[in-house]
Amino acid sequence: MENKSLAVFENKQIRRFYDEDTETWYFSVVDIIEALTDSVNPTDYLKKLRRRDTELGAYIGTNCPQVEMLTNGKKRKTLGGNVKDIFRIIQSIPSPKAEPFKQWLAKVGYERIQEMNNPALGVDKARENWQKSGRSEKWIQQRMTGQETRNKLTDYWKETGIKEQDEFAMLTNIIHKEWTDLTVKQHKQLKGLESQNLRDHMSEAELIFMALAELSTRQIADSGKAKGLTENANASKKGGTVAKNARNELEAKTGKSVITGENFLPPSEEGNLPQRKE
Repeated sequence: MENKSLAVFENKQIRRFYDEDTETWYFSVVDIIEALTDSVNPTDYLKKLRRRDTELGAYIGTNCPQVEMLTNGKKRKTLGGNVKDIFRIIQSIPSPKAEPFKQWLAKVGYERIQEMNNPALGVDKARENWQKSGRSEKWIQQRMTGQETRNKLTDYWKETGIKEQDEFAMLTNIIHKEWTDLTVKQHKQLKGLESQNLRDHMSEAELIFMALAELSTRQIADSGKAKGLTENANASKKGGTVAKNARNELEAKTGKSVITGENFLPPSEEGNLPQRKE
């Protein structure tokens, strides 16, 4: 299975992390410095660069967060930048590799750009990947239905004044915590996930209730003409409650929890965690 937490530029490994809530890739700034300069001490090189270019130093301090990335098999916080941030950093590095790296970075994101311009490409690729991973057609259909419901909700948010990615993440977390009693991060931890997409590791039942929560949120927000963060947050809590009440009723009748720690990780990645059986 392809390691999505690593990308390779001219035989140099670049650590990266996908923030599922904000739908943003973050790349390790130190790894990029090393790839561009071949420095034996890229951390020291970055420190000197920030001192020499005070404007860049201020930019990095404001825009580049500490992000958890896999380092020698363990998650450690490292300075990360999105594509826009990395382009800004490259401008300050005198390296013959700067232009090839820009092209490489653009290529890394090209596939995602294609999918945004032609969503059918993304759908087809996702279905193919899920089939290769052994997902049932029933699960795949529910996953795709849930994604369509999610897209309609985020479109509504965009139309009603939700612009910042952290606001999207905040509203998503409100919905999720309301219907599961877990934050998105806690749910991922329960399943033993790191950079993987949580929804790709949900059971059919979890996907159905997630879709119910987001469908309810959109319809409640639309009926109340919700605008801005506060009003949409209230609608998100109410939408999550609809799914929570339905979940509690189902669990009371079956005696089984809808929320589980099961996942679709291959045995080599999941350790002692239970792998889902369909």
